[in-house]
Amino acid sequence: MSEQAYRHILLAVDLAPESEVVVERALAMRDAFSARLTLVNVVEYVPPGTEYAGGAFIAEPVLPDEFKLEQELVDIAVKELDVLGERIGVPSADRVVEFGPTGRSIEHVAKDLCVDLIVVGARDHNWLSNLFGSTSRSLLRHEVCDLLAVRIGPKAED
Repeated sequence: MSEQAYRHILLAVDLAPESEVVVERALAMRDAFSARLTLVNVVEYVPPGTEYAGGAFIAEPVLPDEFKLEQELVDIAVKELDVLGERIGVPSADRVVEFGPTGRSIEHVAKDLCVDLIVVGARDHNWLSNLFGSTSRSLLRHEVCDLLAVRIGPKAED
């Protein structure tokens, strides 16, 4: 990346209420640099019938086509991303929903769009994220562009 200001920022958002701090930081960066902001949400699917067993997921290998659960999850993500995009002034052309492994999907979108900054949330680590790795940690291993990992506090109790 050159030494000039950020021109295109990718906000990787999971649409959870506690992630609002990540959205606010991305908006501050967009405003500070007069940059283009693109939103990405990744649908990472775990099939029904999947059981968690001692640190590993055990799943049935094939889902019948008629369930179309993947498309339902993507449709929900598109609707939620549209609500966020409208609220913060991001045009529909700059709203992307991907399906697959989170870190790799964000990396591919960043490369495809030639962004120069990715803004992503970083949650407190638990034993599962330490075992498999967090999204922000996986993005640090790749040299796509700069990465801003915004710390997300613990989920508020009702």
